Amino acid sequence: MEQAIDTDLKIDLLLPVPLQRKRLQQRSYNQALLLARVVAKIRELPLDNDLLVKVRETESQQGLSAKERVKNLQGSFKLEKNVAGQNILLIDDVMTTGATVAACSRTLIEGGAANIYVAVIGRAA
Repeated sequence: MEQAIDTDLKIDLLLPVPLQRKRLQQRSYNQALLLARVVAKIRELPLDNDLLVKVRETESQQGLSAKERVKNLQGSFKLEKNVAGQNILLIDDVMTTGATVAACSRTLIEGGAANIYVAVIGRAA
């Protein structure tokens, strides 16, 4: 993943896509956070796991259409800190329709982020 990220990007902060509390308790880890930690270490970039939080439990995205996924995630994410003017690299493990990273990005843009870049380890069809 780290090698696929353009080295010319000006990145101020790395953010993993957050998991809802229930899902985190089931898994005991956030795979996006694990990936983000490695990228942050290699690139020597700050990582904030508490800035973007999932505030609403949603039904599993698996089996939902693209339209249903977007609706399912509305109002799910919240910013805990100011991101005004920052260039953010959002990290996730897998992207299917892009609804999750779009919802996260929308929250970051509404919070004043300058640019949002997204890196994922896999793309599902």
